Amino acid sequence: MQEISKGANVSLTALSEDAGAVVVSLSWSSESGAGDADVSVLLVDANGKVRGEDDFYFYNNPAAADGSVQLLGKTPTGSGDEDRISVDLTAVPEGVERIVVAASQYGGARFGDLDDLRMTVADRSGEPLVGFSIHDAGVETAFIFGELYRRGEEWKFRAVGQGYETGLAGLATDFGIAVDEQEAETAEGAGAAEGAAAVEAPEETVRAADDDRAADALVTEKAAEPPVPLPAHARGRGPRTTKKKVTLPKVAKASLAENDSWRPARLFPVPALKSDKEREVRATSVLLSVMAQVPEFGRRLTAAFGAPAGRMQTFTEVSLPHGDTPRRPDGVIRVERAGKLWTALVETKTNGNPLKAEQVQQYMDIAARRGYEAVITLSNDVALEGAPMVDVKIDGRRKHKVSLWHLSWAEVAHQAQMLIRHEGVGNASHAWLLQELLEYLRHEQSGCHGFQNMGAAWVPVRKGIEDETLAFDDPRAVEVVESWERLIRQVCLRLGGELGQKALPVQRARRGSDPQARRTAAAQKLCREGRLGAELRVDGASSVISVTADLRTGKVRTCVDVPAPTGSYPLTTVKRLVRLLAEAPADLHVESLVEGGNGPRGTLERLRPEPGDLLPKGGAALTGFRLSLIKGMGSARGNTESGFIRSVDEAVDRFHQGVVAHLGPVEARAGRRG
Repeated sequence: MQEISKGANVSLTALSEDAGAVVVSLSWSSESGAGDADVSVLLVDANGKVRGEDDFYFYNNPAAADGSVQLLGKTPTGSGDEDRISVDLTAVPEGVERIVVAASQYGGARFGDLDDLRMTVADRSGEPLVGFSIHDAGVETAFIFGELYRRGEEWKFRAVGQGYETGLAGLATDFGIAVDEQEAETAEGAGAAEGAAAVEAPEETVRAADDDRAADALVTEKAAEPPVPLPAHARGRGPRTTKKKVTLPKVAKASLAENDSWRPARLFPVPALKSDKEREVRATSVLLSVMAQVPEFGRRLTAAFGAPAGRMQTFTEVSLPHGDTPRRPDGVIRVERAGKLWTALVETKTNGNPLKAEQVQQYMDIAARRGYEAVITLSNDVALEGAPMVDVKIDGRRKHKVSLWHLSWAEVAHQAQMLIRHEGVGNASHAWLLQELLEYLRHEQSGCHGFQNMGAAWVPVRKGIEDETLAFDDPRAVEVVESWERLIRQVCLRLGGELGQKALPVQRARRGSDPQARRTAAAQKLCREGRLGAELRVDGASSVISVTADLRTGKVRTCVDVPAPTGSYPLTTVKRLVRLLAEAPADLHVESLVEGGNGPRGTLERLRPEPGDLLPKGGAALTGFRLSLIKGMGSARGNTESGFIRSVDEAVDRFHQGVVAHLGPVEARAGRRG
């Protein structure tokens, strides 16, 4: 990652071939752990002004309808917070020249009270590209951390670090937003959101924001008209901080049951489910009802689909006309904001049943005729880039366009776990509802366990590799590669839910490359070498975990490379590594890396009493270490205890918990083995 100073700029394209979409992170800390700030994003034109309400994003308006900007939320850290923003640079409207990333405080707080103010930008794969730290914060109550801006066909990042003593109101003025000073001063003194502001955009009346922090409500207005007041639903609320949100402990309280045969009562029971239809109906109703009752959860699942932040209602068993026979989608989601409705039809599958293209096509046609915005498919399968879950035809003659989105049950469980274990929800009842939803999704009878089967091609391909009879161009190998990618994405969801961080597969293909061509190349490599490989990264960590499934030997290898600290004696470095791995599994393989090759290696059990055995021979320079765990893979397709899918999942969990988590401040980098 490249570090730059205040005022410097750098081309994102030059830093990564996968910078078409980036994740921007703002972080800070304080000694008390109570510091907090609100992130906001402004899209400005060539004149440096916002164009209207759709150019301002904040916690109460966290996503753009076109998917260009999405606030991913605040995550508590050890002594502060980190706020992340997803920006799809390929979807940013042409009229936008700069994307300004800022934060503001409230209630008299100043940025000088916070420590470690920092902004980082990572590419689509999660690879950190550039970082900028602010060291001169003082009495400012608002700060522009940095900005993304266009230069020809590329996007660049500039480290700004500009503060405002006048809070969000002062920052807003610089971007064409006129603030009602009297109301702003009154609200600032009261510590409530009662101010009002107006974008200087003649002949249009739209609200650009409502901010309950520093009384700096931002709204557009007609020329010469008074500012539009803050809506009633946004007034009078106290400060919103992550410290006050409710989370549930990972370990449940001790049971009062007499023995293990007693089962706790559940809000969503599943033992009576006998058929796939019953599972689909129950799963749809349970999920949609929790989405409507827990705003944070409903918003989390629909924001990526272009839904606005607003009042949500959900429905099941809705009858909609379609020719001679009405159709009944599994569910309907409706969101109301500012008198406008956003509607999505939901088609659900459970227990590994595939989606039916004809059925989804009918819902797409119904949605287009009725002016609905989206169709959402929900199943155990995981969507892949460039590979639609079902093929549907879009009638180009229709003016109204309908978006088709897919959601996996694994992602639903991931988002619920992130909220109740790490990020928190508004109250204890909402946390309990999400916990009950998780228990339902995890029950063996629910049919909502996520991707669980490697497909029909898995057994013949694996047998062909073992017998060395698999043809080089066997199309079934591509199917296996696609299933492998789905498995890795699901492993990332599960790992991220446990850690409270986003985990993503690392794609090292060139930007703009064809995903299907990439899978074909991987299939050819599988036929030649008999191995499936992937890399994954946990958000905020520099370590990249490599996972290799060798179908010839029946082994799963998890691996990470650890660079040796510069300027340290080799023996000191080796001893320090062994101390860090004091709690790691004894069968961990440790290999020293030297310039131009590999050095001595051995299991941790053998090296603990004699760490000097890792020192390179002949005075070769020590550059790092390779840490690996090897596990036997299951032979079944993936739906039993011995299944391949379970083997890979357990291998990654064991490696991260037993090895990577113990490395502490030691940075790790990708292990590339050709």
